[in-house]
Amino acid sequence: MTVHEQDVVGAAAITRAMELGDSVRGQTSPNPPVGAVVYTSDGTIVGEGATAPVGGDHAEVSALRAAGERAQGATVAVTLEPCNHTGHTGPCTQALINAGVARVVVLHSDPNPIAAGGAEVLRAAGIDIVHLHGAVPEQAGHLSDALRPWLAAIQLGRPHVTVKFAQTLDGYIAAADGTSKWITGESAREYVHEDRARRDAIIVGTGTALADDPRLTARTFDGSLFPHQPRRVVIGSRSLPPGSNLEKLGFIQYGSISQALDELWSDGARDVLVEGGAGLSSAMLNQGFVDSLQVYIAPMLLGAGQKVLAHPVTHTLADAPRFQQEHVVLLGDDVLVEYSAAESA
Repeated sequence: MTVHEQDVVGAAAITRAMELGDSVRGQTSPNPPVGAVVYTSDGTIVGEGATAPVGGDHAEVSALRAAGERAQGATVAVTLEPCNHTGHTGPCTQALINAGVARVVVLHSDPNPIAAGGAEVLRAAGIDIVHLHGAVPEQAGHLSDALRPWLAAIQLGRPHVTVKFAQTLDGYIAAADGTSKWITGESAREYVHEDRARRDAIIVGTGTALADDPRLTARTFDGSLFPHQPRRVVIGSRSLPPGSNLEKLGFIQYGSISQALDELWSDGARDVLVEGGAGLSSAMLNQGFVDSLQVYIAPMLLGAGQKVLAHPVTHTLADAPRFQQEHVVLLGDDVLVEYSAAESA
């Protein structure tokens, strides 16, 4: 196999590993959602794996088990540097060494000081290490890099926060009479629920909880629940009525944003989604807790109504927080634009 062919095969393997990691996003915290693929010198995939829930196998171990003896002399493509510590399970580095793999292709280094250093251990054992330094293959297209929120959370020391809102072309999230269902169409709403199922928690303020009576569940197109359900979180001091959906389903309430993020982090949450409302979104921005934005834009105009933010974030363009575009997704007649904070992009 030529060097070019090796690069093509490696890119395909990393892309498949990303798909595997994305398939378990939301189910692994506080561990990262990692994917791993074992393939032979001719490019044949002989084993695949993804991180199991806490206490279960890591992605590399699962992939090596699937490969069996075929792992000897093979290459392993993995989305995160193999861990070099013993927690609920043994170090993945030792599993790779014991399996006799020849080469490991790594997408991201591990920023966690407890688990880092795996690449050096593998290299010392005579295993070739190829580090992509987060360079996602072009063929991955718009495939989500499931590790990015976890990586950011480890560096921040708190959950990674994405603020989501649906708006009209002229920037309103509700009409003048307060109606907001439905600004976006069915395709966008289905996408929202799929995304909820990948998160550790869904957060709203008490204003939204009282006004909209949301369920904050992740539901399929037929209304049934996804296997993974995020924590339902409310921030604010007002009580919810006994008959509300959240009271029936169960939720956690915190008095402040900082308390919520601190306690969610301690409870293992690494990737959270804020769904409202305008007051909470403003407070998140003003306190510097917004790492990503999900902006669903519907092809309609209102001219008046409730704006995305309830309070000013700045009074001058020079001080306005800026975001970098990451993905654009067409959802029927609606458009989803995903942004990351410019300073952390």
